[in-house]
Amino acid sequence: MVKQKLELLSPAGDAECLEAAVDFGCNAVYLGGKSYGMRAGSKNFAFDEMKRAAEYAHAANVKVYLTCNTTPSNGEIEAFPEFIKNAQSAGIDAAIVCDLGIMSLIKQHAPSLDIHISTQVGVTNYAAANELYKLGAKRIVLARETGIDEIKRIREKIPEDMEIEAFVHGAMCVSFSGRCLLSAYMTGRNANKGECAQPCRWKYSLVEETRPDQYFPISEDDNGTYILNAKDMCMIEHLDKLIDAGVTSFKIEGRAKSAYYVATVTNAYRIALDCAKRREPLPDWVNDEVYNVSHRSYCTGFYFDSSDAKQVYESSGYDRSCDFVGVIDGYEDGFVLLTQRNYFTLDDDLEVLTPGGRPVKFHSDHLYNSDGEEIKVANHATEKLRAACDIEFPRKSILRRINKQ
Repeated sequence: MVKQKLELLSPAGDAECLEAAVDFGCNAVYLGGKSYGMRAGSKNFAFDEMKRAAEYAHAANVKVYLTCNTTPSNGEIEAFPEFIKNAQSAGIDAAIVCDLGIMSLIKQHAPSLDIHISTQVGVTNYAAANELYKLGAKRIVLARETGIDEIKRIREKIPEDMEIEAFVHGAMCVSFSGRCLLSAYMTGRNANKGECAQPCRWKYSLVEETRPDQYFPISEDDNGTYILNAKDMCMIEHLDKLIDAGVTSFKIEGRAKSAYYVATVTNAYRIALDCAKRREPLPDWVNDEVYNVSHRSYCTGFYFDSSDAKQVYESSGYDRSCDFVGVIDGYEDGFVLLTQRNYFTLDDDLEVLTPGGRPVKFHSDHLYNSDGEEIKVANHATEKLRAACDIEFPRKSILRRINKQ
């Protein structure tokens, strides 16, 4: 069997997220252009931004994949050749697609790009994978409904050089791999065009036809229930099993998430994947990291027992143990130079997360603002600050506040 290199694939909703993913250890990033991607609400990348992103990533030996995975109309198809030629010129390595017409146009107009089949296609069996391979696909992104045993069978029955990508972390749709019309029906925003309003996260009650003003909760809790609100996936403790099943690319969901989220989760999965390859135990602090970003209740999706992939009925809100408060810019004459992102004080419980490292406690007795004035409270986002400290942290390390439980 062909020995395929394992890849950690991180999301990039904008340039800051892309740099965070690269700096904190991914092997590849996926991003969207201004059209044809499934995250229309993200900032995404114009072609000049895409070119700079590709240059930044390639300088670190990181690949860049472009999402072209909406379901396009005739008018959109007509505009696609120019779009994909510009993307190819920008330096993109592969396109993620779910439409056969888009796939055909990529082969005609951007032949240097590899073709990856999006999870939107819903590949759950080897027959589908093999047909897509014949059409020119290098990789399949499996539907989230595909269990470990099914992945093993797919790996055994597809060409050795065909890659398998699978989600390992992040939000999940309650519908079949994102093929959902609920958002379009209720809000006019089409999820399959990248405009999902996430009505599956909303709170619902029952109403009887002849009693239109009487709303009945769907559970015994009189606060109602969120019957469609799926848990988040977290496979950080099970990457070795996915490796054994034949997965070659380990995908983190989150092109609508912050740079802090991307950096923290990428850092944790980088260490976890390296441990899994060496068959070493996962350090406790790495597992803790996935709780330091905004998340819903975690589960392992459909990989083992589908009963684990239930909904969260009580709320659609997020939990997190830490708040992102600053980015380390450098070190000079005994001072950490940083850019503030959120409110913090020197009395807060602070720590620094470094690329490839574990969190380190941060303490400073003296903090100065951009005017050189000593302050105790940092409350101006993006202000440049200097904090006295005897530890020199790498640039782009993250300063965060640990929330009191």
